[in-house]
Amino acid sequence: MKGNDLLHDFPNSGYRDRLVDGRRAMAHLIHVWHEQNGWSHKVLPALSDCLDLGRLHSSQISNLRNAKLASPGPEVFLALAQANALLHYGIEPIRSVLKESHPELLRVLLESALPIQGNDGEPLGAGELFEIFVGLMPLPASFDWFIEDGEAISLSAALADRFCQGLPWRQCREQVMEAYPATKALRRERFAAVMAGLRDYSAEELDGELIDLYSTYKVLGGSAINGPDRFLEDLRSCASSLKS
Repeated sequence: MKGNDLLHDFPNSGYRDRLVDGRRAMAHLIHVWHEQNGWSHKVLPALSDCLDLGRLHSSQISNLRNAKLASPGPEVFLALAQANALLHYGIEPIRSVLKESHPELLRVLLESALPIQGNDGEPLGAGELFEIFVGLMPLPASFDWFIEDGEAISLSAALADRFCQGLPWRQCREQVMEAYPATKALRRERFAAVMAGLRDYSAEELDGELIDLYSTYKVLGGSAINGPDRFLEDLRSCASSLKS
Protein backbone atom coordinates (compact mmCIF):
# COMPACT_ATOMS: atom_id res chain seq x y z
CA MET A 1 0.00 0.00 0.00
CA LYS A 2 1.40 3.42 -0.93
CA GLY A 3 1.87 6.02 1.77
CA ASN A 4 -0.52 8.49 0.13
CA ASP A 5 -3.22 5.83 -0.10
CA LEU A 6 -2.76 4.97 3.56
CA LEU A 7 -3.00 8.61 4.65
CA HIS A 8 -6.07 9.06 2.47
CA ASP A 9 -7.82 6.14 4.17
CA PHE A 10 -6.97 6.99 7.78
CA PRO A 11 -9.77 9.56 8.36
CA ASN A 12 -12.37 6.99 7.32
CA SER A 13 -11.82 4.61 10.23
CA GLY A 14 -9.98 4.37 13.53
CA TYR A 15 -7.31 1.81 14.23
CA ARG A 16 -9.69 -0.36 16.27
CA ASP A 17 -12.05 -0.67 13.31
CA ARG A 18 -9.09 -1.49 11.08
CA LEU A 19 -7.98 -4.24 13.43
CA VAL A 20 -11.48 -5.73 13.57
CA ASP A 21 -11.81 -5.61 9.79
CA GLY A 22 -8.32 -7.05 9.35
CA ARG A 23 -8.96 -9.90 11.74
CA ARG A 24 -12.17 -10.75 9.89
CA ALA A 25 -10.37 -10.57 6.52
CA MET A 26 -7.65 -12.93 7.76
CA ALA A 27 -10.30 -15.30 9.12
CA HIS A 28 -11.96 -15.31 5.71
CA LEU A 29 -8.64 -15.88 3.94
CA ILE A 30 -7.63 -18.82 6.15
CA HIS A 31 -11.11 -20.30 5.91
CA VAL A 32 -11.32 -20.12 2.12
CA TRP A 33 -7.78 -21.49 1.78
CA HIS A 34 -8.70 -24.54 3.85
CA GLU A 35 -12.08 -25.03 2.17
CA GLN A 36 -10.59 -24.87 -1.32
CA ASN A 37 -8.08 -27.56 -0.40
CA GLY A 38 -10.37 -29.63 1.81
CA TRP A 39 -7.81 -29.46 4.63
CA SER A 40 -8.25 -29.99 8.35
CA HIS A 41 -6.62 -27.57 10.81
CA LYS A 42 -3.74 -30.04 11.23
CA VAL A 43 -2.32 -29.87 7.69
CA LEU A 44 -0.36 -26.60 7.84
CA PRO A 45 1.00 -27.23 11.36
CA ALA A 46 2.14 -30.70 10.27
CA LEU A 47 3.83 -29.25 7.17
CA SER A 48 5.51 -26.51 9.23
CA ASP A 49 6.70 -29.00 11.82
CA CYS A 50 8.16 -31.61 9.50
CA LEU A 51 10.05 -29.02 7.41
CA ASP A 52 10.93 -26.70 10.33
CA LEU A 53 9.12 -23.73 8.78
CA GLY A 54 8.15 -22.22 12.13
CA ARG A 55 6.01 -23.00 15.14
CA LEU A 56 2.37 -23.31 14.17
CA HIS A 57 -0.37 -25.10 16.10
CA SER A 58 -3.75 -26.36 14.94
CA SER A 59 -5.39 -24.26 17.68
CA GLN A 60 -3.82 -21.13 16.13
CA ILE A 61 -5.19 -22.06 12.72
CA SER A 62 -8.62 -22.65 14.25
CA ASN A 63 -8.55 -19.32 16.11
CA LEU A 64 -7.32 -17.43 13.04
CA ARG A 65 -10.13 -18.99 11.02
CA ASN A 66 -12.67 -17.87 13.62
CA ALA A 67 -11.16 -14.38 14.13
CA LYS A 68 -10.32 -15.22 17.75
CA LEU A 69 -6.53 -14.92 17.64
CA ALA A 70 -5.93 -11.32 18.71
CA SER A 71 -2.14 -11.10 18.56
CA PRO A 72 -0.38 -13.96 16.76
CA GLY A 73 3.41 -13.84 16.98
CA PRO A 74 5.72 -13.30 14.02
CA GLU A 75 6.41 -17.05 13.76
CA VAL A 76 2.78 -17.64 12.79
CA PHE A 77 3.04 -15.33 9.77
CA LEU A 78 6.49 -16.69 8.91
CA ALA A 79 5.28 -20.31 9.01
CA LEU A 80 2.18 -19.53 6.95
CA ALA A 81 4.21 -17.61 4.38
CA GLN A 82 6.88 -20.28 4.03
CA ALA A 83 4.28 -23.03 3.69
CA ASN A 84 2.44 -20.91 1.14
CA ALA A 85 5.60 -20.32 -0.92
CA LEU A 86 6.40 -24.03 -0.85
CA LEU A 87 2.92 -24.88 -2.17
CA HIS A 88 3.19 -22.19 -4.83
CA TYR A 89 6.42 -23.62 -6.25
CA GLY A 90 5.33 -27.26 -5.90
CA ILE A 91 5.89 -30.10 -3.46
CA GLU A 92 8.08 -32.27 -5.70
CA PRO A 93 11.35 -31.17 -4.01
CA ILE A 94 10.04 -32.40 -0.63
CA ARG A 95 8.08 -35.39 -1.87
CA SER A 96 10.65 -37.96 -0.78
CA VAL A 97 10.91 -36.42 2.70
CA LEU A 98 7.15 -36.48 3.18
CA LYS A 99 6.83 -39.97 1.75
CA GLU A 100 9.28 -41.32 4.30
CA SER A 101 8.22 -39.45 7.44
CA HIS A 102 4.69 -38.13 6.78
CA PRO A 103 2.99 -40.31 4.14
CA GLU A 104 -0.52 -39.23 5.19
CA LEU A 105 0.40 -35.56 4.85
CA LEU A 106 1.83 -36.27 1.39
CA ARG A 107 -1.42 -37.96 0.37
CA VAL A 108 -3.42 -34.92 1.50
CA LEU A 109 -1.17 -32.47 -0.37
CA LEU A 110 -1.20 -34.57 -3.54
CA GLU A 111 -5.00 -34.33 -3.50
CA SER A 112 -4.96 -30.55 -3.18
CA ALA A 113 -2.23 -28.02 -2.40
CA LEU A 114 -3.46 -24.65 -3.67
CA PRO A 115 -1.49 -21.62 -2.39
CA ILE A 116 -2.73 -18.12 -1.61
CA GLN A 117 -1.66 -15.86 -4.45
CA GLY A 118 -1.81 -12.09 -4.71
CA ASN A 119 -3.21 -10.15 -7.63
CA ASP A 120 0.19 -10.46 -9.33
CA GLY A 121 0.08 -14.27 -9.20
CA GLU A 122 2.87 -14.45 -6.61
CA PRO A 123 2.44 -16.19 -3.22
CA LEU A 124 1.57 -13.89 -0.30
CA GLY A 125 4.54 -13.41 2.02
CA ALA A 126 4.74 -12.89 5.78
CA GLY A 127 4.58 -9.10 5.51
CA GLU A 128 1.53 -9.17 3.27
CA LEU A 129 -0.27 -11.63 5.53
CA PHE A 130 0.48 -9.41 8.52
CA GLU A 131 -0.78 -6.30 6.71
CA ILE A 132 -4.04 -8.09 5.92
CA PHE A 133 -4.35 -9.12 9.58
CA VAL A 134 -4.00 -5.54 10.85
CA GLY A 135 -6.24 -4.05 8.16
CA LEU A 136 -3.55 -2.26 6.15
CA MET A 137 -3.89 -4.38 3.01
CA PRO A 138 -7.02 -5.63 1.23
CA LEU A 139 -7.58 -9.26 0.41
CA PRO A 140 -6.46 -10.47 -3.03
CA ALA A 141 -9.24 -10.00 -5.57
CA SER A 142 -9.78 -13.76 -5.84
CA PHE A 143 -10.61 -13.92 -2.10
CA ASP A 144 -12.39 -10.59 -1.64
CA TRP A 145 -15.95 -11.64 -0.89
CA PHE A 146 -18.02 -12.45 2.18
CA ILE A 147 -21.10 -14.68 2.10
CA GLU A 148 -23.47 -14.32 5.05
CA ASP A 149 -25.23 -17.20 6.80
CA GLY A 150 -28.69 -15.93 5.92
CA GLU A 151 -28.15 -16.00 2.15
CA ALA A 152 -26.57 -19.45 1.75
CA ILE A 153 -29.86 -21.28 1.14
CA SER A 154 -31.07 -18.86 -1.54
CA LEU A 155 -27.65 -18.83 -3.23
CA SER A 156 -27.67 -22.64 -3.32
CA ALA A 157 -31.03 -22.55 -5.10
CA ALA A 158 -29.72 -19.90 -7.51
CA LEU A 159 -26.69 -22.07 -8.32
CA ALA A 160 -28.86 -25.07 -9.16
CA ASP A 161 -31.15 -22.89 -11.27
CA ARG A 162 -28.24 -21.30 -13.14
CA PHE A 163 -26.25 -24.47 -13.77
CA CYS A 164 -29.19 -26.74 -14.64
CA GLN A 165 -30.93 -24.04 -16.70
CA GLY A 166 -34.38 -25.26 -15.73
CA LEU A 167 -33.72 -28.89 -16.62
CA PRO A 168 -34.32 -31.78 -14.21
CA TRP A 169 -31.08 -32.89 -12.53
CA ARG A 170 -31.21 -36.29 -14.24
CA GLN A 171 -31.10 -34.65 -17.66
CA CYS A 172 -28.17 -32.33 -17.01
CA ARG A 173 -26.20 -34.19 -14.34
CA GLU A 174 -23.44 -35.50 -16.61
CA GLN A 175 -22.75 -32.14 -18.24
CA VAL A 176 -22.77 -30.18 -14.97
CA MET A 177 -20.61 -32.68 -13.08
CA GLU A 178 -18.10 -32.70 -15.92
CA ALA A 179 -17.87 -28.90 -15.71
CA TYR A 180 -17.25 -28.91 -11.94
CA PRO A 181 -13.43 -29.00 -11.49
CA ALA A 182 -13.07 -30.26 -7.89
CA THR A 183 -11.75 -33.81 -7.69
CA LYS A 184 -12.25 -34.72 -4.03
CA ALA A 185 -15.10 -37.21 -3.69
CA LEU A 186 -16.66 -35.45 -0.69
CA ARG A 187 -16.86 -32.12 -2.49
CA ARG A 188 -18.28 -33.68 -5.65
CA GLU A 189 -20.93 -35.55 -3.66
CA ARG A 190 -21.85 -32.34 -1.83
CA PHE A 191 -22.03 -30.36 -5.09
CA ALA A 192 -24.27 -33.01 -6.68
CA ALA A 193 -26.57 -32.99 -3.65
CA VAL A 194 -26.94 -29.20 -3.86
CA MET A 195 -27.63 -29.33 -7.58
CA ALA A 196 -30.26 -32.04 -7.01
CA GLY A 197 -31.93 -29.98 -4.26
CA LEU A 198 -31.15 -32.55 -1.56
CA ARG A 199 -29.18 -30.10 0.59
CA ASP A 200 -27.88 -26.53 0.65
CA TYR A 201 -24.39 -25.13 1.01
CA SER A 202 -23.57 -23.37 4.24
CA ALA A 203 -22.07 -19.88 4.04
CA GLU A 204 -18.64 -21.29 4.96
CA GLU A 205 -18.88 -23.96 2.28
CA LEU A 206 -19.87 -21.39 -0.34
CA ASP A 207 -16.94 -19.18 0.65
CA GLY A 208 -14.58 -22.04 -0.06
CA GLU A 209 -16.36 -23.27 -3.18
CA LEU A 210 -16.83 -19.97 -4.99
CA ILE A 211 -13.75 -20.11 -7.22
CA ASP A 212 -14.57 -23.64 -8.41
CA LEU A 213 -18.24 -22.72 -8.85
CA TYR A 214 -17.14 -19.76 -10.95
CA SER A 215 -15.00 -22.13 -13.05
CA THR A 216 -18.04 -24.37 -13.49
CA TYR A 217 -20.06 -21.36 -14.60
CA LYS A 218 -17.46 -20.49 -17.26
CA VAL A 219 -17.31 -24.05 -18.62
CA LEU A 220 -21.10 -24.07 -18.88
CA GLY A 221 -21.01 -20.95 -21.06
CA GLY A 222 -20.82 -18.07 -18.60
CA SER A 223 -18.72 -14.96 -19.18
CA ALA A 224 -15.05 -15.35 -18.26
CA ILE A 225 -14.46 -11.62 -17.79
CA ASN A 226 -16.72 -11.03 -14.80
CA GLY A 227 -14.59 -12.64 -12.08
CA PRO A 228 -15.85 -14.54 -9.02
CA ASP A 229 -17.06 -11.38 -7.26
CA ARG A 230 -19.31 -10.41 -10.19
CA PHE A 231 -20.43 -14.04 -10.45
CA LEU A 232 -21.50 -13.87 -6.80
CA GLU A 233 -23.46 -10.66 -7.42
CA ASP A 234 -25.17 -12.35 -10.36
CA LEU A 235 -26.13 -15.27 -8.10
CA ARG A 236 -27.53 -12.83 -5.54
CA SER A 237 -29.64 -11.21 -8.23
CA CYS A 238 -30.85 -14.63 -9.38
CA ALA A 239 -31.68 -15.58 -5.79
CA SER A 240 -33.80 -12.44 -5.41
CA SER A 241 -35.67 -13.26 -8.63
CA LEU A 242 -36.41 -16.80 -7.44
CA LYS A 243 -37.85 -15.44 -4.17
CA SER A 244 -40.21 -13.00 -5.90
